[in-house]
Amino acid sequence: MAATMKQMALIVSFFGFVSFIFGVVAENKKPAAGIPVPSGNVVTCEFPSNPTIALGYLSTAFLIASTVTGYLALFYPYQGKSVPQGVLFKYTTFTVFFNVSLFTAGLAATMLLWPTIVEHIHSSQNVHNDLKYECPTAKTGLLGGGAFLSLDSSLLWLIALMLAGNVREDFFDGEDGDKGEFGKASSDAYDANIGAKVSA
Repeated sequence: MAATMKQMALIVSFFGFVSFIFGVVAENKKPAAGIPVPSGNVVTCEFPSNPTIALGYLSTAFLIASTVTGYLALFYPYQGKSVPQGVLFKYTTFTVFFNVSLFTAGLAATMLLWPTIVEHIHSSQNVHNDLKYECPTAKTGLLGGGAFLSLDSSLLWLIALMLAGNVREDFFDGEDGDKGEFGKASSDAYDANIGAKVSA
C-alpha cells in the first residue's frame, strides 16, 4: 500500500512529538547533583536512580526517525509520480525551509545527545581521586531545549512537505499540458474561425 502525503505528515508529527515528550521528561527527572561518598583516598559519586539517560537516547532516536521520515517524505513518489530534486530546489522558499529543517534537527540532536552522553559518563565513571569532587551532573536546560528544538524540527519538516506538495501540483499540471483559460479561449476562437470559413 503506497503512502500518502497526509500519512507521511502524521508520521513525522508523531515521531517529533514523542521525541519532545521524552526530552522534557528526561530534563525533569535529571538530578541536580550526585552524592559524594568519601572512601579512603577516593570519592564515589552516588546518583539517585532516574531514567534520564534512557529517555535522552530515546528522544534522540525519535528525533532521527522524524528527520529521516521528513526527508524521505519530500522526495517520495506519491501515486507513482516523482518530482526531480532539481525541480524542487529551484523554488527558493522550499530550499530555505529544507535547509532550516536540517539545521534545526542537527542542533536538536546535539542538545539532546550532549547532556545524555555526559550523564552516561558521570554514572559509569563515578570514582574520583579528588576528595573535593562535588559529583555534578550535565548542564541543566540542555535536554529541555533539545526537546523543544526537536518539536520545532518536525513542524519545519511539515512546512517543507506542504511546499513540496505545491511544487508537485505545479510540476504535474504543466506536465499534463493544461492550457489554462487563455489556451482554452484561443482554442475556442480558432474553432469558431474554422466554422465560419466552412459555412462561407
